[in-house]
Amino acid sequence: MDRQENRCHLQEKGCGGCPLLSIPYEEQIHMKQKEMKKLMGNFGKVRPVIGMEYPWQYRNKAISTFAEGPGRELISGIYARGTHYVLPVHTCLLHHPRLDEAVRAVRKAARLCKYRPYDEDRKTGLLRHVLVRHSLLTDEVLIVLVTASPFLPGAKTFVKRVREFCPKVGTIVQNINNRSTSAVLGFSEKILYGKGYIVDELCGIRFRIAASSFYQINPVQTEILYRTAIEAAGLNGTQTVLDAYCGVGTIGLAAAAYAKSILGVEKNGSAIRCAIQNTRDNRIHNAHFLNEDATKAIRKIVARGERVDVVFLDPPRTGSTPEFLDAVSRMNPEKLIYISCNPKTQKRDLEFLKKKGWRVQMIQPVDLFPHTEHTECIVVVSR
Repeated sequence: MDRQENRCHLQEKGCGGCPLLSIPYEEQIHMKQKEMKKLMGNFGKVRPVIGMEYPWQYRNKAISTFAEGPGRELISGIYARGTHYVLPVHTCLLHHPRLDEAVRAVRKAARLCKYRPYDEDRKTGLLRHVLVRHSLLTDEVLIVLVTASPFLPGAKTFVKRVREFCPKVGTIVQNINNRSTSAVLGFSEKILYGKGYIVDELCGIRFRIAASSFYQINPVQTEILYRTAIEAAGLNGTQTVLDAYCGVGTIGLAAAAYAKSILGVEKNGSAIRCAIQNTRDNRIHNAHFLNEDATKAIRKIVARGERVDVVFLDPPRTGSTPEFLDAVSRMNPEKLIYISCNPKTQKRDLEFLKKKGWRVQMIQPVDLFPHTEHTECIVVVSR
């Protein structure tokens, strides 16, 4: 795809999803390298950013918000930057094409079923969002229809139509979100079709992905990210490993073949159930998972006088907590592998660890989000 082809009419209308789209990809990598050196250079040498060979159509997840368009027609898309106005989206340069196909199918079926978009001000209507996920392994799509109320009139007809318009749909889930919130998903859901999850593969391990499970959005670069992190950990089959904020167990299960034992900790119950099932599906016998807040879990481990050799840490954008990092320091593992999608909070946490006597050994940025300002970063620290 050349520079002429990557022009996007959505960006011209105010979509802020790809702020670097007009900049050649090689130049984007150069900019990110410069930014990472500025941010992390005080800790040590920053390795060259690992870029993507084909930086298009890499997203395996998309969210489309419903609204009322011209002539009261049901539309869906993305909010224009800094507004609550929905820009209709038909295709996106970053979405795997199967995602756009699935959203179009949902929109078409919803129109036939005469569903109305939810109006936050009037508290009327039904449809809030549709979340779609794609598996590179099976080419299947998971569809999550987010509604404001539990009742979905003509649900069987809706499901039938969606499957007609998009045969690659593997499962359809209705998520109920009746709260006044900017959060997309609510707390309850029901399966309308299929098993309620799809299966994908990373680093030779198969993973079940449910509606609310955390799973990296760029599977090609995630495989590079995880293999780099596991290699940096120096595992040789003798180490005990803690996988904090483990999600569906991606890092821990990928590392299991190289470790003595894995303990994954995650507070999202749905993700932990997937992690446990992933362990069974892959016949991995040295990995166990705990449904608990990471900070509380590690404090209990320390209180029992136990320790681990290596900690993998992949927290949300807000970073870790001083309490967690303090507990890790008292546990005194040989290495801490800190993976972050927000190097700014990662830098803050590294400064905390530095005061506790830790030293940065390796800084490896990976571009998981081409055409955006975000960069993922692996940092290895030890005593």
